[in-house]
Amino acid sequence: MKKVQSRIDLVVRTEAAVEVQSYSPHDIFFCPEESQFYSQCLDRMVFKQCTSSDRVIEFGAGDGSPVISGLLRAEFAGKIHGYELGKAASEVAQARIRHYQLNDKYRVYNQCFFQGLNSTPANYLIANPPYLPAPDDRILMPTLHGGTDGAAISNRLLSVGCETVLLMISAYSNPVGTIQHAIDRDYCVINFMVTPLQFGYYSSEPKVRNWITELRKQKKAFYSSNIYFLAGVLFQKKHLAKIDLSDEFLRVITAL
Repeated sequence: MKKVQSRIDLVVRTEAAVEVQSYSPHDIFFCPEESQFYSQCLDRMVFKQCTSSDRVIEFGAGDGSPVISGLLRAEFAGKIHGYELGKAASEVAQARIRHYQLNDKYRVYNQCFFQGLNSTPANYLIANPPYLPAPDDRILMPTLHGGTDGAAISNRLLSVGCETVLLMISAYSNPVGTIQHAIDRDYCVINFMVTPLQFGYYSSEPKVRNWITELRKQKKAFYSSNIYFLAGVLFQKKHLAKIDLSDEFLRVITAL
């Protein structure tokens, strides 16, 4: 299993002082490479396209770092409402938002996304959703469980109905099924970005990795001995889309 430090030290700047708080990787999701790529996808495919009238909702804000990094790079004119169930992660996110004075652009609520959905109507939905496939959620970090094929939460988010949706999709989490689910709900792929990643701390847990091997036999997981692909995929309702890259995306994400 790929090693990760047993505790994560996060610098949280408050109005009074700079504090270093320590968290377990079981409490707050920690994968700098993935978070950085998610931020790049947000920057290029969402933030630079939004207008002042656009409202963005985020499923699973985590510690807020991907969105905050993107906002510090882009001239974003809209508003983002993020939802995060984890208390520790949401507290870190809120502290970081205050430090960078982004309260007018980004808010994170410590509550269920689906409960808060009706109170924050939006035309954009963004998420790096839980996508670890496993037979159940008894894994190192249960909140990362994405169902038996890893795509359950991604598919549920595509059923919310937002006009434009940016999702991070893993090649080992039944990407073909997710694209078909999107098509069935009147979406098409209008843009995507792909990066190679090595199996990390969470995906290398034997229970998870063995399950991914079984999914590969069913042609629901695609990877090599060294890497898998992670993609940021921008979906849009067909009546708004000017292009459909669904076929091209599938050829790329299933290449390994």
